[in-house]
This record gives sequence, C-alpha cells and structure tokens, in this order.
Amino acid sequence: MVEYRVDRRSGVATYLQIVQQTKQALRLGLLQPGDQLPTAREVVAATAINPNTVLKAYRELEREGLVEARRGLGTFVRRSLGAAPADSPLRSELEAWAAKARTAGLERDDVAALFTSVLDTHFKGDQE
Repeated sequence: MVEYRVDRRSGVATYLQIVQQTKQALRLGLLQPGDQLPTAREVVAATAINPNTVLKAYRELEREGLVEARRGLGTFVRRSLGAAPADSPLRSELEAWAAKARTAGLERDDVAALFTSVLDTHFKGDQE
C-alpha cells in the first residue's frame, strides 16, 4: 500500500502531490492492478489534510483511467504505468550516483535540477 507524504512548502497543490505519488508508485510497480488505495479516512489520518482533497486526487486518477471507485468498497488500481520496477538494476546505479552527489556537497534541489536537465536532454518531446 502506498503511504502519502505531503510537503506543504513545495508549492504543489496537495491533491496533485497525491496524484503524483500514486503515479510514481504505479511506475515503480509498488501498486498493481487490483490493489486498493488507502481510504480517504486513512490518508487524512496520516497526513492531516482535508478529506475533499483526497477525494479530488482520487477523482483525477479515475478521470485518467488509472483507478476506479467501487461504491462501498474503496478505490482500486485499474492499470499500471511505465516499466521501471522498484528492484530494477538501474535503481541501484541511481542510488550510488545520488550518494556520490551528496558526498560531493550537492543539495537535493541541486540534484533535482541536474537530473531534470539530463532528462530534458534525453527525453525531448516526451510527455506523460
């Protein structure tokens, strides 16, 4: 099950953070078709956000065809995304690189900017 983290200082709307984290879990294979998302009540208890925010995020995911709400049962994953399982060999290489970057004194935002720049170079025109 996915555990949502909300960063109130990020400048990203809370519901979008939930959508993004769900999509990331789908891409990494942490969520599979048929898996149940946490209930709105569980997300509210863990993050102290408004239940309507959770429902808005789940509606957005449903609109995109990623999940489906089953009345009285909850919200379930309909399909996965991407092909980057959490246990991919590339993950260990990326972890080693991130450790090297941290040792070199880069901060999280520096690493994010550098990584985004490289992604933009290699994936021009690709969009989610």
